[in-house]
Amino acid sequence: MYIKTLKLKNYRNYEEIEVNFDPKINIIYGNNAAGKTNLLESIYICSTSKSHKNTKENDIINFNKNESHIKLIFNRGEQPLDKSSISSKNEIIDIQLNKDSKKGVAKNGIKVEKLSEFLGFFNVIMFAPEDLNIIKDGPVIRRKFLDIQLSQIDKIYVNLIQNYNKTLNQRNALLKDIYKTTGKNRQDLISILDTYDEQMVDYGLEVIKKRSENIKEIAKKIYNIHLLISDNKEKLIVDYENDITGPSELKRESFNSPKEIYLKKLKETRDIDIKNQYTMIGPHRDDISFKVEDKDIRKFGSQGQKKTTAISLKLSELEMLKEKINDTPVLLLDDVFSELDENRQKLLVTNLKGIQTIITCTGIKKNIFDLLKPEKVFSVADNKVIDKTNLKN
Repeated sequence: MYIKTLKLKNYRNYEEIEVNFDPKINIIYGNNAAGKTNLLESIYICSTSKSHKNTKENDIINFNKNESHIKLIFNRGEQPLDKSSISSKNEIIDIQLNKDSKKGVAKNGIKVEKLSEFLGFFNVIMFAPEDLNIIKDGPVIRRKFLDIQLSQIDKIYVNLIQNYNKTLNQRNALLKDIYKTTGKNRQDLISILDTYDEQMVDYGLEVIKKRSENIKEIAKKIYNIHLLISDNKEKLIVDYENDITGPSELKRESFNSPKEIYLKKLKETRDIDIKNQYTMIGPHRDDISFKVEDKDIRKFGSQGQKKTTAISLKLSELEMLKEKINDTPVLLLDDVFSELDENRQKLLVTNLKGIQTIITCTGIKKNIFDLLKPEKVFSVADNKVIDKTNLKN
């Protein structure tokens, strides 16, 4: 798939703009804080319904306005061989943000009521400087990566993770009430925990199952990609870490099922949960491990190893998404090249063939620019986006 046109109105620093992209490589350059990332953010919202910055929706709306509008027109299928073969069958996403009302989302003119009806309609992969820390930072960012990736290819997972998080929040709220309550009322509240435990375990085990299956597929792809990037020097092993259904746990316990193990663990940690007013075990605490020769890259890898692993992870996500949707997602690279040395820049560029890629930067060295051979080049300045393609050389 590839974006044809992006239209923004009252979106952050832009009053009203229209950008017509090429199906292949597009470069957007400009000074820091000029608004380059805002363009990629608006495209990302058209895929996930949320900003990658975890920002409040009201902050996206132009400061002096009450509402903002995003319109994205895209086509499905492979990149056209030439301009004359570009498909006329447009898919359209409209998103209306309003300071005083709920966000409005429509695809091809039809209002979308549920997130599960929207996710997977238009697919993107975003790679930003903070993603280079996906290996170095805590497990929250790795779980977020996994949930976003799964949500684009599995509608069932969208409902599962929503239901799990809802039940988890309800259980945590109950834990806070128990902590503040004494006497018989406290015991009555504790008895309600059993109901939440049952619900959370049912949803949690399904979340773990789908994440585990997904990681197994990623592990196969990332192994070969990382081997290539490391010049056959490093064999990267990726695994899903959880403290519920691991084989060692099943072996030690006398219970017959993961559900019984999970429920038992919740009972065992109940006093700690009440004291902390938070649920201490479950898929909301799980992680992804990355190891080379039993060395935990998250903790002991060099900066170069962590960046290479992050690139490998993103490229494996790209390959996996292409297989699952039987199409190519749009790739958004937000000022990533400035964070990578020349060798890693080249490795990334060699994997962009056949994928619409939109790159933001303050500047790219001539050798990388020549390697990229962008079809379109845009300049961002003074809250405007100007097509500079005819001046790119």
